[in-house]
Amino acid sequence: MYLSRIRLRPDAAGKREFWQVMGSEYQAHHMVWDLFTDSPDRERDFLYRVEEAEGLPTIYSVCQREPVNRGGMWTIETKPYDPALRSGQQLAFVLCANPIRTKCDEKGKHHRHDVVMEAKTRLKQQGVPREEWPPEPEIVQQAGFAWLAMKGEANGFSVAAGDVRADGYIQRRFRKRKGRHEISLSTIDYTGILTVVDPDRFKAALFGGIGPAKGFGCGLIMVRPAMR
Repeated sequence: MYLSRIRLRPDAAGKREFWQVMGSEYQAHHMVWDLFTDSPDRERDFLYRVEEAEGLPTIYSVCQREPVNRGGMWTIETKPYDPALRSGQQLAFVLCANPIRTKCDEKGKHHRHDVVMEAKTRLKQQGVPREEWPPEPEIVQQAGFAWLAMKGEANGFSVAAGDVRADGYIQRRFRKRKGRHEISLSTIDYTGILTVVDPDRFKAALFGGIGPAKGFGCGLIMVRPAMR
C-alpha cells in the first residue's frame, strides 16, 4: 500500500478550470478519482480525506497504486505504507466518518439511519420536550462515540470516552452529475487516541477504512504515535 499527500499547487488555485471542477461535492469526488483511475472500469481501491491548509485543499490517501498527476495541478508525495502494529499500542488518530446504522423494517427492507438524527428521534419518541434536550454538541459526542466504539470492536481497536472528541457534524445533500438522484451524506470528525487490540484486523481497517461513503472522503483512519 501507499500513503500519499496531495497538495494543490498555489499557481493552480487561480485557474478557472479548477474551481469549475470543485463546484460540487460530486465533482470533487470525480477530481480525486481522476488521480487514481487508469481505466473506465477501474473499481475504487483507495481511501482519502480532504483537509484545508492555507486556504488550499490537501488530500491524504491510502491506495494500492500511486496517484498520477494527470492535470498537473498537484504536488504529490508518496511513500510505502505498512505500519508496524502491536497489541496494546496507543495511537493518536483523525477520522472523518459517515456514522450510520442499518436496520430492517417489518417488511425486511434495509434502512440507513444517521446516528445523530436517530438519537434525536429517540428523544422525541420518549416524549422529552425539545427545550430539555441535551445541547447538540453533546448529542453528537455521545451518539458519535457509541458508533465509533462499536466499529472498533469489529476492526481491532478500542476507544475510551475521555480520549475521543466527536464533533463537526454536517449534513450534506448533492446530486450526481447529469442526474436527478439526490445524495444525502452526514459526517462527523473524530480526533483522539485509540488502543490497538488486534493488529491484523486494525491494519485491515487502516487499508480498507471503516463505515460507508468511502468514495466521498469518509472512512480513512490516519494514525501516529500517541503523545500523552
